[in-house]
Amino acid sequence: MSDSAYEDRLQAWVGRELVTRRPGQDPVNVPMIRHWVEAMEDDNPVYLDEDAARATGRDGVVAPASMLQAWTMRGYAASVSPDAERTGSDELTDLLAEGGYTSVVATDSEFEFHRELVPGDHVSVEETLEAISPEKKTALGPGRFISTVKTYRDASGEIVATQRWRMLRFRPAAKPEPAPKAPRPRPAINHDNEFWFAAAREHRLVIQRCADCKSLRHPPGPCCPQCGSFGWDTVESAGEGHVYTYVVNHHPRHPAFDYPLVVAVIELTEGTRLIANMTGVEPGDVEIGMPVVLDWIDPDPDLSLPVFRPAVAEES
Repeated sequence: MSDSAYEDRLQAWVGRELVTRRPGQDPVNVPMIRHWVEAMEDDNPVYLDEDAARATGRDGVVAPASMLQAWTMRGYAASVSPDAERTGSDELTDLLAEGGYTSVVATDSEFEFHRELVPGDHVSVEETLEAISPEKKTALGPGRFISTVKTYRDASGEIVATQRWRMLRFRPAAKPEPAPKAPRPRPAINHDNEFWFAAAREHRLVIQRCADCKSLRHPPGPCCPQCGSFGWDTVESAGEGHVYTYVVNHHPRHPAFDYPLVVAVIELTEGTRLIANMTGVEPGDVEIGMPVVLDWIDPDPDLSLPVFRPAVAEES
C-alpha cells in the first residue's frame, strides 16, 4: 500500500468515536478517595473531612479533580482479558502499528472541569479522535501526535469535565550497536610482583617462597616477614582451597564487571590466602568454608587472572 493510501486511512479516523460512552466500574466513593490522597500525600481536608468541606460552602466531601480518570479506568482484568470488547481505540492502535508506530508516550493533558465530583456520582467517559499529525522526527524515533477529546458525564448525562489528551505514537529508533565492554582495570605491576603476573599469563598460580626459611607468602614482597631474608623462589599451587570470607558487591558499579560481583578471600591448601572473584555460583549460594578450585579468566591478551569456582562443579 502506498504512503498516501495509508495516510488517507489514518486521517479517515479524525472525528470518529474511539470509545463509546462507558460507565466506570464503581461510583465515586470515599475509600478510593482515601487511597488516592494518601498515595499523593494530599492533605486537603475537603476530600475526607465532612465538617471541613462544609466550612468551605460545599455540601460535603468532594473527590480530587486530578482523580477524574481513575473513576472510568477499565481495570487490569478487563484490559488483559482476551474476551474484552474491542473499541475504536483498539482498531486505531492496530492501524498505527501497521505503519510501525508501536510505541507510545503521553505528551500532555488539558482538563476543563464543570463541577466537582462527590461520593455517589457514577462517571462515564466517551472519547473521539481530534487530530493525527503528519509523521514527525522525534528523539524517540519518527512518530505521529494523536490528539483526542474525552468527555466525562455523570449518571444523568450532564458533562462534568472534558480532557484533551495528546500522545506520541512512534516507531522506535534502531538501537545502536552495543559498545564494547570496558577493559578490566589494570593491576599495579611492579618489580616485586611482576613474576606473579607473568606466571598467571601462563595460567600458573605461583606462591612466593623464602629461600632460607621456606615459608610461603602472598601478596609478594621483597623481604620474608618471618626471617627477613631477601632471597626467594616460587612454588606452584595445586589450585585448591576454600572460601575464607567473601563480600557481594552491588555498588558502585564498574562497566568492566558483571553484578552482583562475588569477591572472596580464598585460603589455598598451601596455607596462603589471596583475593579473587568467584565464578560458576550464584551469590546467594556462596558460603564460608566452601571448597573451591582454580579457574582462569583472560580479560585481554596481556592479562590473565585466577578465579575460583565451587569444587563440586569440578567433580560433576
